[in-house]
Amino acid sequence: MSLAGEGAVAIWHDIAPEGRGEFYAWHGQEHMPERVGIPGFLRGRRYVAIEAELEFFNLYEALSVETLKSQDYTARVNAPTPWTLSAVKHFRSVARSICRVVESTGPAQGGLIATLRYDVPEGREKDHREALVRRLIPDLLYKPGIAGVHLLVADAEASGVATAEQKARGVANAVPRWVLLLEGWGDEPDFAALAKQALSPAALDAIGAAGPYSLGLYRHQITRTKTAWSAG
Repeated sequence: MSLAGEGAVAIWHDIAPEGRGEFYAWHGQEHMPERVGIPGFLRGRRYVAIEAELEFFNLYEALSVETLKSQDYTARVNAPTPWTLSAVKHFRSVARSICRVVESTGPAQGGLIATLRYDVPEGREKDHREALVRRLIPDLLYKPGIAGVHLLVADAEASGVATAEQKARGVANAVPRWVLLLEGWGDEPDFAALAKQALSPAALDAIGAAGPYSLGLYRHQITRTKTAWSAG
C-alpha cells in the first residue's frame, strides 16, 4: 500500500528504562492523536524492534513536505505540552528526518517493516533514484510476503531546525538523508532473511548508495489515523 501522502516524518529512538511506561502512555494517548490532529497530517504508526540499532521507529504521513514546514506543525513542536516535556526527557539516540516521499508502492500495509538508513554520494542521487525505481523496488515487490516499498529523501533544511521538543531532549538529532522502507506480512524469520539479503550493503553499493548502512527490523504496535483532537 502506498503511503498516505507525499511528506513523512521518520523517527528512530531508544527509551531509558525508567521512562518506558510513561512513553507508552503518552505516545498513544496524547502524542499520536495530537500529531494526526495537525492539518495535513494523515496517519501515524509506531513499531518496536525485532532486530535493530534503535528500539522504536515512528512514521507520520502527511500531505506534503510543505505540511511539515507549515505554521501549524512548527507551532506544535515549539509549544510542547507538560506531558511531552516530561516524556521526551527519556528519549535516547534520536534520529529524525522530515522527508519527501519519492516513491511509494505496494498492495497492502504490512505488520512488519524494515527500515534502511543510508547515504548517496553527491552527484549520484539521480542515478541511484532511477536504479531504485526501475530495478530494486519492482524486484522487491515480487518477493513473497512484501506489502509495500517506500523511498524517502530528507529535506535537510527542514530536518535541521532545532525545535523546543528537541531542546527538551537535551541532544541534537541525527538526520538520516535517505530512507528505504520495506513492509511485509509474513513470519518474522522469513521477512528478516529477505530484508537482510535484498537490502545488504553489497546490493545497495551496486546501485550507487553509500554507507554507513543501518538496517532495522520492526514489528507494528499502533496506528492512529486522522483525528480532530489536538493538544493545542
